[in-house]
Amino acid sequence: QLQLVESGGGSVQPGGSLRLFCAASGFSLDPLSIGWFRQAPGKEREGVACIAGSTDRTNYGDSVKGRFSISRDSSRMGVTLQMNALKLDDSASYYCAAGEAGACFSRVREREYDNWGQGTQVAVSS
Repeated sequence: QLQLVESGGGSVQPGGSLRLFCAASGFSLDPLSIGWFRQAPGKEREGVACIAGSTDRTNYGDSVKGRFSISRDSSRMGVTLQMNALKLDDSASYYCAAGEAGACFSRVREREYDNWGQGTQVAVSS
């Protein structure tokens, strides 16, 4: 069973940047679509970004377009979510999830992903 682990969360001021990382020990995520999702207290989980297996095609949620960037790391073992120009509303628990190669659609949908990490916390505050 693939066990995904997120890292890189933390606290930052508005306008700052954070980089999240998703990996599975001993397994390459390269063939899989990887999605990033977030959930704030009292809110539904939201699709943030995804990267498709094999093609590396990317898609983003409307609220993060132009600010967040998803990519595979140089080793092709993990996936990075670069978050820039962070806003208060970006505060949430962030989760990465793995799905089949073609799971990264224009809408980043939970139902396409069946392996989930435990999450990492991002807090944006002044």
